[in-house]
Amino acid sequence: MAKQLKSGFSFETTPVRVVPISSASATFATPQVASTQDSSSTVTDQFTDQIRVSSTEKRENNFLFTFPGARTKLESPWRDMEWTEEQKLSLKATISSYIPSSEDVSHAKVLLLGPVGSGKSSFISSVQSVFKGRVTNRAMVGSSSTSFTKKLQSFNIHAEDGKDPTGLVLCDMVGLGGGDMTGLTLHDILSVIKGHVPEGHKFSPDQPVRSETLGYVKRPSLKDKIHCVAFVVDASKVLTYPKGLSNTFQKLREHISELGVHQVALLTHIDKICVETEKDVAEVYKSNAIRDMMGKAGALLGMSTSYIVPVRNYSSELDLDVHTDVLLLSAVDHILQYANLYFQDNSAQHTGPKME
Repeated sequence: MAKQLKSGFSFETTPVRVVPISSASATFATPQVASTQDSSSTVTDQFTDQIRVSSTEKRENNFLFTFPGARTKLESPWRDMEWTEEQKLSLKATISSYIPSSEDVSHAKVLLLGPVGSGKSSFISSVQSVFKGRVTNRAMVGSSSTSFTKKLQSFNIHAEDGKDPTGLVLCDMVGLGGGDMTGLTLHDILSVIKGHVPEGHKFSPDQPVRSETLGYVKRPSLKDKIHCVAFVVDASKVLTYPKGLSNTFQKLREHISELGVHQVALLTHIDKICVETEKDVAEVYKSNAIRDMMGKAGALLGMSTSYIVPVRNYSSELDLDVHTDVLLLSAVDHILQYANLYFQDNSAQHTGPKME
């Protein structure tokens, strides 16, 4: 069954089916982790085969003229979108007034997961910029090959300066990929989603999260848990990501789905693969190159393109652009729809008939 979003396109409410990729070669090793009361804490697999980014992949690439379809502009958009100031204000109002459908929480917590340099922190800063009315960089941003984020950080999205925060919290953590400061374990990621990891926890490959971890939440409530996961991938690197990354995503998605958490994806840096979109973001849904890359990103993640939305983050710009704002806000609206599905699912579980 499909529902119509405020942003103009529909989303699916059917469960996510993870399609394994037999050719993937990445593996998980098992570190020694003390047992906890959480029955699923036995998942202590570690990404010891960390994804190493080659010197070629580490370069700051510009793929504007690499893809044959980059200059191909379609006559009709493959998704409908209004690129007006009115639409921007409407989306802002919808997000600002968002209230989770569960009475047990005041905010929807969304975890951003993706390779190093994919644009997770930049997305948070860009969304904050739209609501502040000026370009800001509150969430610190690293380089394309190293992750600035080393710990679990949560960012409230405020409708306006000085006003109460919206019902959305974006959570950032160390990126997947090569480098000295990576070393995320599957156990650590799932511990964050389950609500065991305290705010500000610094991740270390040789010190996985356990019950003895300072601030460890032994019995997390609904407000402590992650309510939606948004994977973030760089459109200009989808074709050059290490082969093992696809298997990593498959493993993550399988375990996250078992927790009942819905997942979406953000395709960033779309301006690097399409000349027209670099000039005007409103051309994104007329771009054949971006449409094709959406399909390739879906294959990488093992998810339908209906769950994926393209975005362009603010980086070197000093002023806001209404078209960029609309695309960012539509992505947030998309995320909130799936976060709300999580609350609806949990509400149905709690209110259903008791089994004898």
